[in-house]
Amino acid sequence: MKDRHRAHDRLARALGWASLGLAVPLLTAPNRVARATGADDSPAAPVVIRTTGVRELGHAAALLAGPPRMVWTRVAGDVVDLAVIALALPGRDGLRRRRLAVTMAGVGAVTVLDVYAAVDARRANQFGAGRPGPLKLSASITVNRDPSEAYAIWRDFERLPSFMRHVRSVTPRGDRLWHWVVSAPIGRTVEWDAELTGDDAGRRISWRSVPGGDVDNSGTVHFAPASGERGTEVRVVLHYDVPGGMVGTALATAVGEEPEQQVRDDLRRFKQVVETGRVTRSDAMPWGADAARQALQPAAQPHPDRVDERP
Repeated sequence: MKDRHRAHDRLARALGWASLGLAVPLLTAPNRVARATGADDSPAAPVVIRTTGVRELGHAAALLAGPPRMVWTRVAGDVVDLAVIALALPGRDGLRRRRLAVTMAGVGAVTVLDVYAAVDARRANQFGAGRPGPLKLSASITVNRDPSEAYAIWRDFERLPSFMRHVRSVTPRGDRLWHWVVSAPIGRTVEWDAELTGDDAGRRISWRSVPGGDVDNSGTVHFAPASGERGTEVRVVLHYDVPGGMVGTALATAVGEEPEQQVRDDLRRFKQVVETGRVTRSDAMPWGADAARQALQPAAQPHPDRVDERP
């Protein structure tokens, strides 16, 4: 895993040196660059090229002296370059058009590499060695019970579906291995096996998915006495990959499945289970604490048979 993180750094540094190497001809020979790219018929081309050279120097400084995540500056520059070329392409024909098209294809290929490096650096920066990504969620709640009681209910993994709405089942596959089946957006389900990596009674439960599942994930639930003898603070920290990557995340949010809200809803239901023994439901909230479904409920209306007793 350390080798993988060194690879993130090496790729970012290599892109920094690439920016430095590209800046030299852009700044010292803008007219030749204009001819090579098919933009030599524009009087503004040398100015644009020199400006790009200055920007590449900035990328080089950021990547060679700063953290790998600075590769996002190159991604932003790539987007600008592609937009400029796209605007210039319709006004060219013949050899100039072909050269500009080749330049655009080259910039597009570089953009793909830069995006890959940026996402990879972001994942490494968020999670460090041994953690899946690219999402991290954290939420907490205070329950009116002591840590050992709260821990015991959560540790009964087969009971988790009673307050985790998206969890369909958690079944044992050994002393420290459990099989999860979870609802996903658009009626799908995902499954994985998770192993306990830490189990400190009354204080902490940690787990990590094993290879081969639909979702890579890890997490920890902390149980600590709340200040002022107010019970127990329960804090959940999750790291996981959403099926479909960032597109899947956006889709889940669009259909009311925003991951962080799910965790908060689950914790509110957990509080009800710990304090009352079951999830509290009412006519106003038939699904209990569920923000996504509450948002679909109609606005309150007077009962049609109610008689207004006001004078």
